[in-house]
Amino acid sequence: MNRNRLIVGLAIAVVVALLLSTFVYRVFKQAGAVRPAAVAQHIVVAAVPMGLGTRLDAKNVQLIPWPGGEPVAGMFTRIEDVTNRALITPVVQNEPILEGKLASLQSGAGLSATIPEGMRALSVPVNDVVAVAGFVGPGTMVDLLVTAPAPGTVQNVTLTILENVRVLAAGQKVEQDRDGKPQTVPIITLLLTPQDAEKVTMASSQGRIQLALRNTIDSKAVAPPPVFQAVLFNAGGVPVKHSSGGKVAPVAPPTYVIEIISGNKRENKSFPNE
Repeated sequence: MNRNRLIVGLAIAVVVALLLSTFVYRVFKQAGAVRPAAVAQHIVVAAVPMGLGTRLDAKNVQLIPWPGGEPVAGMFTRIEDVTNRALITPVVQNEPILEGKLASLQSGAGLSATIPEGMRALSVPVNDVVAVAGFVGPGTMVDLLVTAPAPGTVQNVTLTILENVRVLAAGQKVEQDRDGKPQTVPIITLLLTPQDAEKVTMASSQGRIQLALRNTIDSKAVAPPPVFQAVLFNAGGVPVKHSSGGKVAPVAPPTYVIEIISGNKRENKSFPNE
C-alpha cells in the first residue's frame, strides 16, 4: 500500500515539473520574441564631431539601433532625410541629429545657414580695444556703444545703441575657442535685425564704435542714458567734489574765438559756448 502511494506521488511530481517547465519555456520564448521588436528601428547620429554650418552627408552621419518604444522628438530614421542639410549648432560624435539642429534644405551650408529667418549678419571692423582684447568671439554677447558729435552742438556724445547682440563669427571662425583663449581678428560679424543693421551702419560711418562684453546669461536691458562731453568734463563750471571729500576748482566753460577784420584792423572776440 505504501509502495503504491509512493509511485502515485512520484508520478504527480513529474507531471507538475513538466507543466512548470513548459510554462517557463513559453514565458522566455515570448520575451525573446518581443525584445527584437523593441529595437527594430534606427536613429541617425553624428559619425564624427561636426561644427556649426557643416553640411551633412553619408560620410559624417550613421544609423544606430534605437528602442522602438522610446522615440525622440525630431529624430530621423533615414540618412537620406538629413543629406545636404546644414547644422545650426555643433554636435559631438554619436549625438542624435534632430530637426531643431538643422537648417532648411534651401539654406545651404556655412555661416548663411545659421542666420534665422528675418535676421541679418553684419560685419564691422575691430581692433584689440574694440574687441575687448580679443575676448569677443563667436557666441558671445555684446553691447554696442558709439561716440560721435552730438547733433546741433560741437561736443561729442557716447550712447549705447544696441544691447545683448550675439556675435556670429570672429574673423572667419564661427566656433568659440573651447579654452576661452583670446583671438586677434580684424573683423567680427553680428546677428542683427534689419533695423539694427541700419543703426550699426550709420553709427560706424558717423562715429567710433566700441563693444562691451557681457555675460551670456545676463540678458537684462539696462538702457543707460547718453554721456555728453560737456557733462563728463563738467563744462558747466559746477564745482565737483573730490573723492576725498574736498572740492576742486570749477572747470571754465569753453569759448568760441572769432577774428573780425574791419579794413586794416583785426580783432579777436570770444563768445561763450551756451
